[in-house]
Amino acid sequence: MSWKASLSRHLPVIRFFGCPKSPASRGIIAWYSKNYEELKMLNPTLPLLLRCSDNAMPAITTELSFTTSHLLTYMLQTDKFASPERAAAAAKFLGYLRDPALAKEYRAERWNSPGFDPMRPFLDEERPDWKRDPKIGADLKRYVEIQEELDDTWREVTSGPDEEFERGENALLMCQRVDLWCAGEGEVEAALKHLLNLGRECNDLVSDVPEYVEEFYPGASDL
Repeated sequence: MSWKASLSRHLPVIRFFGCPKSPASRGIIAWYSKNYEELKMLNPTLPLLLRCSDNAMPAITTELSFTTSHLLTYMLQTDKFASPERAAAAAKFLGYLRDPALAKEYRAERWNSPGFDPMRPFLDEERPDWKRDPKIGADLKRYVEIQEELDDTWREVTSGPDEEFERGENALLMCQRVDLWCAGEGEVEAALKHLLNLGRECNDLVSDVPEYVEEFYPGASDL
């Protein structure tokens, strides 16, 4: 299957930017004009948007569903953490995210107290002392231990000065864009393939239906 036919499976939208008067945008506008009909035939529901304005920077953008794992991996690989302690905390948290046994235990321990969900919205506001309840505290002891360890590690990761963590988030978001100043048609196609590869890693627009229900969320009690 042509890579063009898989665009709509991994990318929700593709935006092309350029200036119709600038020679620097000729490559991206020419590639879009030559390939639009084929792309639309292969991906009829995918928005393929061309945005032109005077002095626009030629570029391609899309939308990627980055996860916490993607963010921490990116920040570690690009040395965004100024402190070795925060980098170690990020690596530690990343290890938690990649531990399937811990994830399975965390999900199971969450429901150890029948009729009580520690992740229920507004629980801490409505019942701030629930951890001191003898029965709930005993049932959810392991869940609380895991949650507190995760919270402590995350506070260390995000405690950097000068908006260190926020800067890392913004830098990762810029990976959704490829600037193509004076790029030829071949470079435009390579940029789109690059975004498609990122989409394969980050997006799954056609979800796989699970074989059975893993979690149950009770409805509101007053309905």
